[in-house]
Amino acid sequence: MVEHLDRRGFFARALGLGPLALAALRAEEQQQQQQQQGQRDPVAPKPPHFRARARAVIYLNMTGAPSQFDSFEHKPTLQRLSGQPIPESFLAGQRFAFIKPGEKPNLLASPWKLAQHGQTGAFVTELLPNIARIVDKLTFVRGMVTDEINHVPAQLFFETGSPRMGRPSMGSWVTYGLGSMAKDLPGFVVLASGKAGRCGTTCWGSGFLPSLYQGIALRSSEEAVLGLADAPGIDRALRRSTLDSLQALNAARMQEVRDPEIEARIAQYELAFRMQSAVPELMDIDKEPAAIHALYGTEPGKATFANHCLLARRLVERGVRFVELTHGGWDHHGGGDQNLVTDFPLRCSQIDRGTMALILDLESRGLLDDVLVIWGGEFGRTPMTQGKQDPKDLGRDHLKTAFTIFLAGGGIKPGTSLGETDELGMTVTKDKVHVHDLQATILHLLGLEHTKLVYRYQGRDFRLTDVAGEVVSALF
Repeated sequence: MVEHLDRRGFFARALGLGPLALAALRAEEQQQQQQQQGQRDPVAPKPPHFRARARAVIYLNMTGAPSQFDSFEHKPTLQRLSGQPIPESFLAGQRFAFIKPGEKPNLLASPWKLAQHGQTGAFVTELLPNIARIVDKLTFVRGMVTDEINHVPAQLFFETGSPRMGRPSMGSWVTYGLGSMAKDLPGFVVLASGKAGRCGTTCWGSGFLPSLYQGIALRSSEEAVLGLADAPGIDRALRRSTLDSLQALNAARMQEVRDPEIEARIAQYELAFRMQSAVPELMDIDKEPAAIHALYGTEPGKATFANHCLLARRLVERGVRFVELTHGGWDHHGGGDQNLVTDFPLRCSQIDRGTMALILDLESRGLLDDVLVIWGGEFGRTPMTQGKQDPKDLGRDHLKTAFTIFLAGGGIKPGTSLGETDELGMTVTKDKVHVHDLQATILHLLGLEHTKLVYRYQGRDFRLTDVAGEVVSALF
């Protein structure tokens, strides 16, 4: 007897196609069904401008800006001159958040050892032993620069391409341009851990794009999505009947005024209904094998970075297009919980294992080729101390002219490093990468031409990269 296989069954058994491919097929089937029923889903999968290298993004956002000198940047001159005033030539043209003009702060070598790892010989602090194990899978961008010197403007700039509120975030632009392969989940999901940042929901908002493209915050403890559960006395049948009535009213209004927000509202109601079943299953990480829990070091029921890394893998498996994990608390100026000596090791311990586990887990499932992972903060830190000189209470000021991030997967060339800085790490001397260049590169990897991904608002075309940005082809 010959077994009949439909298209989905055939691809499910074909070798070499991972969960993202199957999610794309399911989303395509859903879109076809909606078209047959005369409906339009604004977040249905859309074709890229050209062949994509990546299908999804996981952005590990280290809010507060971790110090590159205490994580990945080894500077022998800084070590040799540590404790001495920084030469004035390095301060020319510089602007800081707290160090005042005319001050000559002392240079500060990292209190921790940085050693070379892997075949690439990349330097990593002793505080990140797990990330050190996977350096050959990473690409370090050591020549990052930004335009902003304070946290919220810099975070907005990195996320939206503008230091001012009201612009769509990167995840919103991606879901607007490509749609989502997830049937029962948002296309753009956010999970927050660590110390709360100052940027808040603005950093994952949709700005002037329809609200359907905004990031949806999930919580790994208590109610996963606020307001998602039905009110007492409302069963599924009644909820479905209510939504059908609302949809009919909204559809009639849409025919009259053609407001895209009405279309977005219809889709949001339907998505929320489907999420009521999908989200509890997604968030139930207890069913993961013991080996996976051991790899990540998860703590079920808690809002830990490790738990969120595991959830990020589960999200992209289900077709979510953009996942952002924010982990705050990296603002180490000195004093209290901003003490570099005591708090920086804590932050490293919170993210080290989960970051490694996520990349290894994605790779083992054949997902790393399809998923781009980004790790980093909004700007860098100075090579000199700020304020107190107490060796037990050190801090560093903000630095916009040089910082380091790393990338993995999604078409990025692994085991490489791009960019160089001067002997004290104050300015980029080779292969500078502006934030707009990074944004253009991320979109390019997803198959989107950044100059063509535009949205007309108040009489002009806007884009993520504003009027700048060059694709950094050396990264792939």
